[in-house]
Amino acid sequence: MSGTAGPLLEGKTAIITGAAAGIGRAAAQVFAAHGARLVLADVDARGGEDTLVLVEQAGGKAVFVETDVTVTDQVDAMVETAVRTFGRLDCAFNNAGTDGDSVPLAQSTDSNWQHVIDVNLTGTYLCMRAELRVMSAQQAGSVVNTSSIAGLVGVNMGLSAYTAAKHGVVGLSKAAALEYAHKNIRVNAVCPGAVRTDLLDHVIRSGALTEEAARGLQPLDRLGAPPEIAQAAAWLCSDQASFVTGVAMPVDGGATCG
Repeated sequence: MSGTAGPLLEGKTAIITGAAAGIGRAAAQVFAAHGARLVLADVDARGGEDTLVLVEQAGGKAVFVETDVTVTDQVDAMVETAVRTFGRLDCAFNNAGTDGDSVPLAQSTDSNWQHVIDVNLTGTYLCMRAELRVMSAQQAGSVVNTSSIAGLVGVNMGLSAYTAAKHGVVGLSKAAALEYAHKNIRVNAVCPGAVRTDLLDHVIRSGALTEEAARGLQPLDRLGAPPEIAQAAAWLCSDQASFVTGVAMPVDGGATCG
């Protein structure tokens, strides 16, 4: 998606949450390949450290911070690590998320609802709040939040809490884009379709969706790959997207174009 020669994110410092696996791990590798210095964050310390090793083996610069995005102090420490280690924070890919239980709404539990909202929506809010404080002082920055096609349309997979949370991420992104445009800060969301990740595998194992049905949701008739989402996020974070803000970008094989 770069369109011109040279790394998209050369010299920029980026935070990536949910970096232990899936889209987050792919983003760590893609952002590093595009020249970014990284703060990798995840509640899964072992997976996060493995991602760090992959980035460093490829010649990238990164640190890992064990972070639960639902805990304010840990989120604040993550952002402070970026500034302390690299001197500034240019972009953030708030990607941590969970799908929760795949059950009809009437059979869902309070604990499932709260957990899904806490991780996907409140976690994104807490990350944005800490990141925007730094970017506001700099008068520059770019934030990309991971939503989903479930943030654009309803999904019939027993994922009411997930769908509500991901719609909230889109709304939060748009509101922040308006609030911070005058400070030269852009805020966008990326909305993946069915992508081959542990999260999708969990939905398939639950019986809420078959792999064939997941492919069939998308006119391109295949699952997405994590690096395809990561490349979209990298472009949105880069200066090449300097006139793009408040967008919920589908990367979904055409699933939401009908």
